[in-house]
Amino acid sequence: MVDDKESILSQAQLEVLAIIAYNEPITRVEIDDIRGIHSAHIVKKLVSKDLIKPCGKSNLPGKPNLFKTTKEFLDYFGLSSLSDLPEVSIFNTDEENRELFSK
Repeated sequence: MVDDKESILSQAQLEVLAIIAYNEPITRVEIDDIRGIHSAHIVKKLVSKDLIKPCGKSNLPGKPNLFKTTKEFLDYFGLSSLSDLPEVSIFNTDEENRELFSK
């Protein structure tokens, strides 16, 4: 369970939680691919805080663990289920940011 002392999550921890919540079940290697950086230490910290947990093995070579969020994750963010998460759009379509995606 998340301690009061350790209840503040880092930006990296929030990134990994978001990736897992929107893509679960997911392997650590898949998390790394999305983030573009090694995430093993962060995954271990989130497991120790009971915000994520292993939920089986992937069929990928080496049978890596699959991870998903926990009830503690939902409680921490005040959600009743993952369907309460906001929709995420990969591309922001407002005019100001559209230039970022065009040549």
